[in-house]
Amino acid sequence: MKEVVVVLQASEVQLLFADLQESIVPFGRTRSGSGIRASARVLAEVAELLELPATVSIAPRPEGPDPIAELSGVRPVGGVQVRSGASCLDHAGTRDALASTGRPVVVICGVLTELVVQLTALDLIDAGLRVHVALDACGGLSSSTEDAALRRIESAGGYVGCVPNLAADMVRDFTTATGGRVIGALHGLFNAA
Repeated sequence: MKEVVVVLQASEVQLLFADLQESIVPFGRTRSGSGIRASARVLAEVAELLELPATVSIAPRPEGPDPIAELSGVRPVGGVQVRSGASCLDHAGTRDALASTGRPVVVICGVLTELVVQLTALDLIDAGLRVHVALDACGGLSSSTEDAALRRIESAGGYVGCVPNLAADMVRDFTTATGGRVIGALHGLFNAA
């Protein structure tokens, strides 16, 4: 079966940062916390450069809302959304923030891949949106359980990629002013690796 290639148009894309919290990122075991943070930071920089709307949806924690410091530059649509369940779409504020952008493509990342990323991705696909998982900004419990979650997302019609390929898909010419800044942000990720 031939794979369908879907080119991302920045004007159609929005981001969803899910449970990227100081108290939750350490639960991810499939990627280092520093790797998840670096990828999320660069994705947030790309969002700013390309004027992509971003939603930040977090789980309630005893420590209170604690998005990772790498998201401090993100101006989330509708503010930081604190929800009560595993799927971001079960929360009216998050659902409304995503719908308000009018953009049909959601790039999602977060911890845990098997919970918030998988359930939200499936709900987004069911709602008629195209979903791309930025895997390098995700963390799962184990390789086997994360792989199972990703297969489920892909079988439902979602795509799995990484921050560099998603950014390069939206910016095809790095010689433009914006393209140069995007490749500069990506170099920061390459240097962090």
